[in-house]
Amino acid sequence: MKVIAALLISLLLLLLPGCSGEPGSGNSLTTEDYQLEAVSQDLVSANNGFAFAVFKTLNEEEKQENLFISPFSIATALTMTYNGARGTTREAMARTLGYDSLELEAINKSYLNLLSYLGGADPKIRLNIANSLWIREGAPIKEDFIDRNQEYFQAQVEALDFSKAAAVEQINNWISQATQGKIQRMLEPPIPPDVVLYLINAIYFKGQWAGPFDPERTFDADFTTGSGEKATVKMMTRRGKAGYLEAEGYKAAKLPYGGGKMAMYCLLPDEGTEINELAAQLDAQEWDKIRREIAEMEDVLLQMPRFKVEYGIKNLNDALKALGMEEAFGGTADFSGMGEGLYISRVLHKAVIEVNEEGSEAAGATVVEMRETAALEPARFIADRPFLFIIAEEETGSILFMGKLFEL
Repeated sequence: MKVIAALLISLLLLLLPGCSGEPGSGNSLTTEDYQLEAVSQDLVSANNGFAFAVFKTLNEEEKQENLFISPFSIATALTMTYNGARGTTREAMARTLGYDSLELEAINKSYLNLLSYLGGADPKIRLNIANSLWIREGAPIKEDFIDRNQEYFQAQVEALDFSKAAAVEQINNWISQATQGKIQRMLEPPIPPDVVLYLINAIYFKGQWAGPFDPERTFDADFTTGSGEKATVKMMTRRGKAGYLEAEGYKAAKLPYGGGKMAMYCLLPDEGTEINELAAQLDAQEWDKIRREIAEMEDVLLQMPRFKVEYGIKNLNDALKALGMEEAFGGTADFSGMGEGLYISRVLHKAVIEVNEEGSEAAGATVVEMRETAALEPARFIADRPFLFIIAEEETGSILFMGKLFEL
């Protein structure tokens, strides 16, 4: 299934979450509240650029494995964190996320409107988002940082005693509820004592094909894996109108969901072209070309397997460092807009998708874990064994007395 999983990179850019009013989402907007014209196209372009960058970086680690992520979930959690970054840490995060030319206020306002728009874009599709901050009780997280995440990302804010096992259970239950049970146990107890804050994004998507596959036409077929082996799969098939494109090195097909406001784009490399070559070729510009040039044709035979991919829980630290965010993960990180002495210790991500004749169901979750840098240990001089001592005159350094205490 690794081939199909890699081909679904474009799906990740379309399964962007909107906001729900479900418990734990922290969202109070309605579909009438959003202003799509207030969404910066530069922000969308930045998110798409980041999506391909992180996908390709992870694919270098997973060349012989399935890969499925929600780059929008990752970007959203990191943008929440970005609100607390300052100095060179902020500059590095901006380069990684593609925010170099964007003001923070414009980013936040665009997110507010984009998330709300996506949630109500298609009433035939269920698309929920939930954001949250989980703060260690008593941790001095700045109110301005909390307020901005509540205002622009509709984040639920909770203070917990992290030393209790129930804290992990409560956070995991929130993620499970937000993803309709698709993602569970993102965190394992105990929470390390220097963890101060968790910033979490969760996404849930469920959509039926605008033109479903007939289960009666599903048949057993061979699927050639990326390693060249043959596997028997349940191959779905339908024939009729569909978006289709033949490009250099690959073909593309577009499968709309619901009322057509969202779709899955599948990219199939030409015979003889290795899937990782195609993955390396794709970027935001190629994506724009696909969306611009794909056209509906009257007679397209579509065949694709039923499949389910579960990816993660993946630690994204190395990938994000490779993309330029290394400073955010170390003792020199500057998140003084959030609190003092904080750094990102882990960025965890998990995503699942199931595709069948009716449609697709997908979920993703991203956890940014913030820790406080270790408090400086006092210098220790404990004279509990023999030692020497000297009495000296300070101005000249003249030694007046010397001694050794050997026993008492």
